[in-house]
Amino acid sequence: MLRKTSLLIAFIAFSLQVFAQKKDDILGKWINPSGEGQIEIYKRGEKFFGKLVWIKDPNDENGKPKTDEKNPNESLRNKPILGLEILKNFEFNGGKWQDGTIYDPKSGKTYSCKLTLKEPNQLSIRGYIGVSLIGRTEVWKRIK
Repeated sequence: MLRKTSLLIAFIAFSLQVFAQKKDDILGKWINPSGEGQIEIYKRGEKFFGKLVWIKDPNDENGKPKTDEKNPNESLRNKPILGLEILKNFEFNGGKWQDGTIYDPKSGKTYSCKLTLKEPNQLSIRGYIGVSLIGRTEVWKRIK
């Protein structure tokens, strides 16, 4: 009985270590589900940010870099989408990155957001307005 209990405790301790998230585990490059964009997540101080480092179609029909034309702030509409910071101000807390925002350049809207690492190479992105129950989730895959 003691041996079985010891094995069970060892297994639980090992399992918790395997699934425990470290705050820097999301750093790196990720691709969105449609394959249209790659986002690099990085740290500034103790907060996490992400910017578009590659997009499938970086230029408009005239061959010029696509700009953030849907931005609600008119002065930012001429800024190129490539290099645009779309994830801002995430803090690591309890195995999740939360209290940040995600910006959607296709709509010009900014949403509250939380990030959860489902596996080492799968990042769940939950964008929402107000309460997390009302929103949308995407899963990004890590780029090696």
